[in-house]
Amino acid sequence: MNPTLFQQPFFQVTLPLMVTFVATVWAASWSQNKRFGDFKDAINQRFDEMSRRFDEVIARLVRIETKLENHDERLTRVEERISPIGRAR
Repeated sequence: MNPTLFQQPFFQVTLPLMVTFVATVWAASWSQNKRFGDFKDAINQRFDEMSRRFDEVIARLVRIETKLENHDERLTRVEERISPIGRAR
């Protein structure tokens, strides 16, 4: 191989710049993809937490609704006992 071949400006200036540019672009894209992956994992974790909290709130509302239905039935029985219309029967 001709030693003067490596003395040309392409090998001394352009090729090192191109290699550096390609390596920089590759490292930046790899880092950015990793950050997007971390961000996606964090968002999924937050959605899972929100889903769990919504399930807890729904369960609480069901319990409250059951209690209110029980109170409604009890109030109806009490009203029937003390109502003048209920006594007329």
